[in-house]
Amino acid sequence: MYSVISLIFSLIFASTVLLSSYAIYHTFIAPHFNPLRKLAGPPVHSFFGNHMSAVLDPFRSPKTHAAYVQKYGRNVRIRGLGPWDERLLPLDPASVSHVLKNSTIYEKPWQSRRLITSLIGCGMLAAEGHVHKRQRRVATPAFSIQNMRALVPLVFSKGNELKEKWTELLRNPETILLDSNAEVEIDVCHWISRATFDVIGLAGFGYNFGAIQNQSDELFAAYKEMFEIAVSQGEGFRTILGIYLPTFNNLFPDNRVRTVRRCQEVIRRVAGKLIQQKKLRIQEGEKNEIATAEKDLLSLLLKSNVATSLPPDQRISDEDILHNVNTFMFAGSDTTSLALTWTLLLLARHPAMQSRLRSELVALSPITPISQLTPDETESLHSALTGLSYLDNVAREALRLIPPVHSSLRVATQDDEIPVSYPVHMSDGTVSDRKSIRVPKGSFVHVPVEALNLDKEMWGENAWEFDPDRWDNLPEAVEALPGLFSNLLTFSAGPRSCIGMRFSMIEMKTFLYILLTNFVFSETDKKIYKANVVLTRPYVSRQFKLGSQCPLLVKRFIKQDS
Repeated sequence: MYSVISLIFSLIFASTVLLSSYAIYHTFIAPHFNPLRKLAGPPVHSFFGNHMSAVLDPFRSPKTHAAYVQKYGRNVRIRGLGPWDERLLPLDPASVSHVLKNSTIYEKPWQSRRLITSLIGCGMLAAEGHVHKRQRRVATPAFSIQNMRALVPLVFSKGNELKEKWTELLRNPETILLDSNAEVEIDVCHWISRATFDVIGLAGFGYNFGAIQNQSDELFAAYKEMFEIAVSQGEGFRTILGIYLPTFNNLFPDNRVRTVRRCQEVIRRVAGKLIQQKKLRIQEGEKNEIATAEKDLLSLLLKSNVATSLPPDQRISDEDILHNVNTFMFAGSDTTSLALTWTLLLLARHPAMQSRLRSELVALSPITPISQLTPDETESLHSALTGLSYLDNVAREALRLIPPVHSSLRVATQDDEIPVSYPVHMSDGTVSDRKSIRVPKGSFVHVPVEALNLDKEMWGENAWEFDPDRWDNLPEAVEALPGLFSNLLTFSAGPRSCIGMRFSMIEMKTFLYILLTNFVFSETDKKIYKANVVLTRPYVSRQFKLGSQCPLLVKRFIKQDS
């Protein structure tokens, strides 16, 4: 008996020594041999000192990035969560392009993927490697130009419904008594979020949440509640603990965990039933040799997944399909609504630009009300919108100036050499003309989306200003910037770039057209600032706990007879 107890204590002691040695080595010894330490970078002033707030806070980050480039060059070493976490901050277009292009070497960290998966499952936002490749291959046909055009009428329909809802708000009896065309304060962030949720519900599921009219739909409430938890601050320690020790949440669930589980149950039940119904219709259509006319992404995904041209081993499960629909809901509604919200705020701050854009849009307005246009007429109107130069400039400039995704994180899955196109500043004060930087396996690379979008050396001295006209005469340096869309990193780049970019632009331009030809927007006396809470969101000063808000003064636009 004594020998057994002695053996157990010996094993515990040995395990403790090994774990302690491992922790000491990786905390104090290994960092000294990390090649990233040879790069120049800002100092830290304490053991757990880091640069995360400086590079992640949109209020500080533009000045931080500019100062880093001036002092430390375009590939900067920054500190993450501890002395073992030396990160690369590439502000060199060639370096960023390499990282985003080589998605099999630079993956999303497992911590990020576990957090995403715990909420919306392992869809394209969380999947890596062959799983991501297979999911993307199945989903790509659904996002073709032809299929996106087929969704144009529903975007116009929901944009018009939002216009009608705001018109009701402006018809408030008290407002009419004061002034027949008075300004009313409207939280455009709140309402546009509801409208884009409706759009993605119909475009994604063929399901009408009715969110513009009310918020009572069971599936809408489940998604909304779960996504609000995803972007809430929560308890940082519990969140981190849940990532590293998932069993902790199973053993000791808090209200947050219970809410997510309840919402996921509703989504699995209601959305899962929708998937089975659509699969059955597709199967019956194939049996009777009748093609189904449904154009929502779920139907197109299901059709693509059973296409004869797709090998059986490349198909994805019903669960993966649900996870990807969840991903479309999460990534598709929030990003577009924020892009639209920021655009309206920028136009409210620049009334002359707002009037100029409105004049371009009004000149295109058909005599027939939007609600009475045929699908062909609606698509024709949208085609005309895509040809408007100033609308295109305004959309691109808003996406450049305030990208919804502020930055992203990648981790090197193997040792790699990252190419550089600028001299490399070293920690010893020298400047090297080396052609690449060695990044060891396990190192984090911080991809600075906002930084390259706002880089004054690339975009000019007025890079931090809203100037749509810049797009008519871009500096040559912009051509070197990576990006799926107009040399912007807003929709990322490479194999993991935004698959829904075309649809987002359809929404953005359609909503701007409908809203600006019916309403005039101006600022309130409330101060609105940017905060990076999963995405770059607007908040009213001293009202952070109330969540994202962007109140603007709105009044009807009355077209003058020519």
